[in-house]
Amino acid sequence: MKSVVIVGTQWGDEGKGKIVDLYAEDADVIARFQGGNNAGHTLVVKGEQTILHLIPSGILHDHKTCIIGNGVVVDPAVLIEEIDKLTRRNLLPPDTRLCVSERAHIIMPYHKRLDSAREAAKGADKLGTTGRGIGPAYEDKIARVGIRLCDLLDDEVFQAKLKRNVEEKNFYLTKLFKEEPLDGGAIYKEYSEYARRLKPYAANTSIILGEAIRNNKKILFEGAQGTHLDIDHGTYPFVTSSSTVAGNACSGSGIGPTNITDIVGIVKAYTTRVGGGPFMTELTDEIGEQMQRVGREFGATTGRKRRCGWIDMVQLRESIRISGITGIAITKLDVLTGIRKIKICVAYRSNGEEITESVPSNLRTLSQCRPVFEEMDGWTEDMSKARKMKDLPKNARKYLDRLEKLFGIPIVLVSVGADRSETIIVKNPFAS
Repeated sequence: MKSVVIVGTQWGDEGKGKIVDLYAEDADVIARFQGGNNAGHTLVVKGEQTILHLIPSGILHDHKTCIIGNGVVVDPAVLIEEIDKLTRRNLLPPDTRLCVSERAHIIMPYHKRLDSAREAAKGADKLGTTGRGIGPAYEDKIARVGIRLCDLLDDEVFQAKLKRNVEEKNFYLTKLFKEEPLDGGAIYKEYSEYARRLKPYAANTSIILGEAIRNNKKILFEGAQGTHLDIDHGTYPFVTSSSTVAGNACSGSGIGPTNITDIVGIVKAYTTRVGGGPFMTELTDEIGEQMQRVGREFGATTGRKRRCGWIDMVQLRESIRISGITGIAITKLDVLTGIRKIKICVAYRSNGEEITESVPSNLRTLSQCRPVFEEMDGWTEDMSKARKMKDLPKNARKYLDRLEKLFGIPIVLVSVGADRSETIIVKNPFAS
């Protein structure tokens, strides 16, 4: 039995979708364990692009079970739209099964309204949320007033919970934010139709995963965002509202930690960030613009430009420690082609001392830090045809060798282009 967790190690957008899609070919079950449709995975197969926000990336493969776990917050309109789009494009394989945890919480219209109203009220201090209601949905989950899929499917329970929640949320919207109230009746009508559409997919997904483990199936756990957007371990408050680290693969899907065998951390060959928050290695010059342009660094969900900068080993060492990462997958190495000198941030300097193992939790302290860089020669050779490490340009190989030494764990995969085929697989975690 092999159970592999895929986690982002930076601020998301590391290219997890492609890696999940690659590993899904060998997996029997692919499970998404946290986040919502504020995340987007972009897949390119044979030159055709597919963007998924909720459905696990493994959906493009046949004979798989794809699970949306209890740790995910689900916007039913988005999920149904994804299902319909994949169906219209004949991308839903006939023998692949999609299951949604009956315990997954549902994003409601009042979550989106509150999300946008709060962000607008912050003005210059806004966090840069996507406005899709993710944070307020998780708030309701913790406050024990959320509506789960199993509640949505029980008309009596749904009506009672919806009535209470609309009354409360309308109080906030009208009194605090001076906005128009929501119509509970219209919401009930809309979401009752969603319930009808989603009922065939609802399941106790913990049981499905448990059966797969007992039958020695190969399971791939897919996270969204990245470690430094984690609600506990990220650059708070510029974070997402869920736990993005590997440990949440267990609670977000309903299996025990002893069932995890490998944890692969996805590392972009440089660093990007969407929205606000600290960014120690950010580049605001022509090199940063080149990374943004060549890497097509636009959010898959929002379309916003991503801020770009050099790779940050302080950030990555913390990610490796927190998630217990066993192997690194490097993505977008090809984007650095043509940059004459490439830098690696190996430490932060603050008040004459060097910080190497952890990003300061106090943002004021972090703002006083400065990056310490190592510089390496770049390369100009095309690497899109490389399928083994020895095929890479000499200086690209030197760059990877240095990163591997700094990581302290092996690089198991290198992506040299957007397409599924443009990949060097050093070690497949599903191999026996």
